[in-house]
Amino acid sequence: MQNIYPKTIALIGGGPAALMMIKHLSERNDTVSAILIFEKNDRLGVGMPYGKGGSNNEHVANVSASELPNFAVSFEDYITKHPTNEHPDYFAKGSFNPNQVIPRLLLGNYLEYLFDHYIKVLRKKSMEVVFRTNCRVVDIETAADRPYKIITETEDRHPADIIVVCTGHHWPTTYEDVVKGWYDSPYPPSKFTSPFNGPVAIRGTSLTAVDAVKTLSRLNGNFETGQDDLLSYHLNPACDRFKITLFSTGGFLPALRFHSDGEAYSSSWVMSLQDIYNYKSKNGGFVDLDHVFDLNFKCPLKSKDPAFYDKIKDLDMEGFVAEMMKLRKALDSFDLFKAEYREAERSIKHQQSISWKETLAAFSYAMNYPAKHFSAEDMLRLRKTMMPLISVIIASLPQSSYKELIALYEAGLLDLVQVDQESRVVPNGNSGAVYHYTSVDNEAMEEYYPMFIDAIGQRPLNLPDLPFEGLKKAKLLSSAYLDFRDNQNAIELQEKDEAQVYKGYNDNYYLKLPGLKINDLFQALDPYGQIISNLYIMAVPFIGGLNPDYSGLDFCDTAAERIVDSLPLATMNEDIIDLKDVAS
Repeated sequence: MQNIYPKTIALIGGGPAALMMIKHLSERNDTVSAILIFEKNDRLGVGMPYGKGGSNNEHVANVSASELPNFAVSFEDYITKHPTNEHPDYFAKGSFNPNQVIPRLLLGNYLEYLFDHYIKVLRKKSMEVVFRTNCRVVDIETAADRPYKIITETEDRHPADIIVVCTGHHWPTTYEDVVKGWYDSPYPPSKFTSPFNGPVAIRGTSLTAVDAVKTLSRLNGNFETGQDDLLSYHLNPACDRFKITLFSTGGFLPALRFHSDGEAYSSSWVMSLQDIYNYKSKNGGFVDLDHVFDLNFKCPLKSKDPAFYDKIKDLDMEGFVAEMMKLRKALDSFDLFKAEYREAERSIKHQQSISWKETLAAFSYAMNYPAKHFSAEDMLRLRKTMMPLISVIIASLPQSSYKELIALYEAGLLDLVQVDQESRVVPNGNSGAVYHYTSVDNEAMEEYYPMFIDAIGQRPLNLPDLPFEGLKKAKLLSSAYLDFRDNQNAIELQEKDEAQVYKGYNDNYYLKLPGLKINDLFQALDPYGQIISNLYIMAVPFIGGLNPDYSGLDFCDTAAERIVDSLPLATMNEDIIDLKDVAS
């Protein structure tokens, strides 16, 4: 195949997603002429989660060294050559446990090192690599002489042939800068600088909420390790009214890390583009969620744990979720939390995986690819039924974080309240917030909190939120959507106003999803479903609608590999035609 790479690729954002891009570019024999990298912060590779924008010393990743993607320099080699005294609980006396979760700031240092390593590799291949830190891109325009022009906040203009938008996490603000005690996210944690002697409301129970708990607890007291490695928490004398209440619609705390038998999933379980195309051609143009559930969950589970498989083999997706939720709903949240910790500890001690949880995590990862080909009906089923369970199970909360939460709970300083879907939080004038919700006992509640932190995680962003007016004015991009298999289902939903259902120009109905319309190769699509030449979307907030599980280094690694492998296709029309039905 003739090498017809364009001259310049521009990466908008220099975090982990950009790192994965340059990793895969460095592994190819055919290379581009130049790479431009624009990063709004002062470091490459770390992004929001692994630098000062998302972490303090107390924050840990939910992955260990043994679970990281493959890099040219292993984490073990890196830490051996770059020992640190900043994380004595992790790296002590020149050694570390490869199965222990990594402090996020330390992981950020490693990712930054890798970024520098791959830049050197690319330059040795005679490729020009230009990076700009502390450089915010304010617009991307189409141009006659080159496909795109990148405009920075200093009004510099940089031509590029390919754009990969990998801007990472974004936390919009509503009242944070206006209402005292209101925080739209826990990030950066450095904004919490002093003790707070009063009740705190945190919305959410995800790992984002755990981050907030970790930060506040250290400002208002300290943890002590006693006999049998038990942790206790002691308030500062001046913080006697400090207490945290977590609010959650599900009422569950995140599931614990457990022993994994090795590779979380096999590529043989994942539908290839050709598999997807073949299935769609025989099934009305859609990939069925039930087929993916059987292929990516039941089939691997059958080989991993035949006894468990026999218990659930006759259940459909809804039946399986109901069965798994039955026990969870029967127990108090913290009693369940403790029980799952004991289960996870047994798994680690005996090096035996919890097969259904491990396989569910693999299913969650694998379904990202056929999900773009689901019907609107199946996507609604997935979001309503399976995703609430998945979001709890794949959290993989580190044991150290569990111990801190339990220490706070045992000290009477942490509580969890389950609220209804219609619950809302509003500012209390210029200070604090009022939480409105209906309790599980069906009692209407209004409670005031002088501090409120929204910690439900990364919210999806939509086309109007895209910060690049040039792309929006050119009307290149489209909101994400899926077609309905049966128009009558759409009409009924539209009448009930239960979902964002719209009628198309040809009397078909579609479901509007968060984010932008992209294909399996992360190429942006226009409103007609056609590929936008040389424009890729890899930014987390804008891809969640069509990628139900879009977080983590593994996901970035796979996405970058697909993008890099597809680059020649962007200029070779015969290949685009061959893959058009599959890719879009």
